[in-house]
Amino acid sequence: MLKRLLFGLSALLAAFVLVVWLQPDDYRLTRSTTIAASAAEVFPHLNDLRQWDDWSPWAKLDPNAKISFEGPAAGSGAMFHWSGNDKIGAGTMTITESKPNERVRTRTDFIKPFEGISDSEFILSGQSHQTNVIWTMTGRHNFISKAICLVMSMEKTVGPDFEKGLMQLKQVAERPK
Repeated sequence: MLKRLLFGLSALLAAFVLVVWLQPDDYRLTRSTTIAASAAEVFPHLNDLRQWDDWSPWAKLDPNAKISFEGPAAGSGAMFHWSGNDKIGAGTMTITESKPNERVRTRTDFIKPFEGISDSEFILSGQSHQTNVIWTMTGRHNFISKAICLVMSMEKTVGPDFEKGLMQLKQVAERPK
């Protein structure tokens, strides 16, 4: 009887490991919005990490978070370090590419609650006073994040944050000057 139980548990564990292992290694999450402002008016909100507090979906989740900046005030090389509660964790975000009024790319190195790296990109396009903003995040899953995604997908957990962030970016960029 004990042998059968151990065999059954081993088979279940092996099946679980196989299912997790077969999950995709890469992830990609994309959201977009149209903002009634020129790309020149939207771009500074993305290119200056100090302005992210105005629109980031995570900025208000921990008012006591420790925040610091390093490098240039904006553009390539600007860095943002944070350490906060379990809702925001800890890590560093660095602007890796900045093309005025067109694109901002970032790399985020997460330390807590889980270690990981993701790349994000904001692409701006449009004419005159209408700007389409596409926010994309990509990265690679490790075994643990693959297992977590079996019950909590990126689309359902992070997707709403992206939508909220874009809505708040829209409000900030469209605010009368």
